[in-house]
Amino acid sequence: MKFAVNLSILLTDLPLLERPAAAAKAGFDAVELWWPFDGPEPGDAELAALRKAVEDAGVRLTGLNFDAGDMAAGDRGLLARPGDSARFQANIDVAVRLAGELGCGVLNALYGNGPGTDRDLAVANLRRAADAAAGIGATVVVEALNSHENPKYPITSSRAAFDLIDEAGRDNVAFLADLYHLHRMGEDVLALIDGHAGRFGHVQIADDPGRGRPGSGRMPYQEIFARLTAAGYRGHVGLEYRHEGPGAFDWRRT
Repeated sequence: MKFAVNLSILLTDLPLLERPAAAAKAGFDAVELWWPFDGPEPGDAELAALRKAVEDAGVRLTGLNFDAGDMAAGDRGLLARPGDSARFQANIDVAVRLAGELGCGVLNALYGNGPGTDRDLAVANLRRAADAAAGIGATVVVEALNSHENPKYPITSSRAAFDLIDEAGRDNVAFLADLYHLHRMGEDVLALIDGHAGRFGHVQIADDPGRGRPGSGRMPYQEIFARLTAAGYRGHVGLEYRHEGPGAFDWRRT
């Protein structure tokens, strides 16, 4: 199984530009990121600094979110929000270009909090993003979040995500299977893997309860990894859990 460190939630005791090297030092060759800039169109110097940090560390960027608004303040995407649609559209080419320069093949388009989300707008924006991503051979993924932590987010199940993906009608739109969120919503993640792994464009993990590292909760991660392998999933698994202090990656040695 191949793992990628999510630098937006792990190694956050370090400045962002130092985290790729820290991930490499910890033994990883891949990283992923939420949109790491304050706005949809950062300056050339900011983009260049991030590219250099990733390249100098010798790691590959395997996942990148489109601009999702102010995540720290509770925003969860712009795809379906009429007031933020121009911001999302302005970000598409910037995010795709950055992904292409760093060899990143997965871009995550978070739906956006309600009320007031617009399904037709979400589909149209998802198609725009997918068409742009196709130019670099990348896949756009749709993620379901749990409603306990994200009560205003409308896409809270694999079925809801699959319906949106089907409506978009693009071959390079797939499911981001965040197994933590799905497990919190009561889904049988082992059955989901067995039945639908062919629709996974990316996988992310944390343990439930607590959103900690694998082994800190009750999810059967050794079995999960075995099922992903058996189902033919060959992508990276994003480590999107919370951990402070040493030992963040010790579970890999058990």
